[in-house]
Amino acid sequence: QKEPTDINALCQELLRAAYHGFRVNDPGFQAACETSLDEAVGVVSVVPQELGRVLLNLINNACYAVKEKAGRQLPGYEPRVAVSTRRLDQEIEIRVSDNGPGIPQADLGKIFQPFFTTKPSGKGVGLGLSLSYAIVKAHDGDMRVSSREGEGTTFTMVLPG
Repeated sequence: QKEPTDINALCQELLRAAYHGFRVNDPGFQAACETSLDEAVGVVSVVPQELGRVLLNLINNACYAVKEKAGRQLPGYEPRVAVSTRRLDQEIEIRVSDNGPGIPQADLGKIFQPFFTTKPSGKGVGLGLSLSYAIVKAHDGDMRVSSREGEGTTFTMVLPG
């Protein structure tokens, strides 16, 4: 059931919840959490629990990515996860970015396929992104990924708004 939802508040709440949830499982985990929220996005008709599930998955993946890169002990590396929103004419855009290791180019075309994962065995079954993609499509939206190996990844959702 779609309902009017404050997208920026949802993004802030889920970034905070995902980060703290990640720290419960790994108290030593540290990352800068940044937001850039366009006030013009405002209230949009979505299924907040479903969109929340997508955001939580993307933010958890971003935290996992920066944690993995931080484990490499690279000099000067500071883990960063960012969520941004932007109003585009009749649509809104939500981005979740990280400065983790990035996704290999060979894997980008498979990233939304069910059961595909780049995580080691036992760390993920490969359903999060395929379910997230399906939820965004069910909202008449689209989801894209861009990534540069060694630099990070950005997932972009575009939804009617």
